[in-house]
Amino acid sequence: MFHTKGTVKTAHAAKYLQQLCKHFAHKVEVSYSMTEADVAFPMGPCKMRATDDELQFHASALKAEGIERIKGIIINHLDRFAWRETISYDWQDFNDAD
Repeated sequence: MFHTKGTVKTAHAAKYLQQLCKHFAHKVEVSYSMTEADVAFPMGPCKMRATDDELQFHASALKAEGIERIKGIIINHLDRFAWRETISYDWQDFNDAD
């Protein structure tokens, strides 16, 4: 199993989490609250968490390509939603063999 943990520093983490979830819910199963979410991407699940200054992601997939696809989807959408600020992503990829 392959995994990634990602973080984005932003004062608008809860707002972006909700925007992402509302958008993703048009295509995949999503459950979320103001600060936590579970998204069932076809390639694997992704948990999201919003703190006061950070948006966190933890995703899993059977293949490394699935992790790259999940990261791409998140980056593509979050960049559009957060166009008023410069977003910097910090990703840490690992697998069960590590």
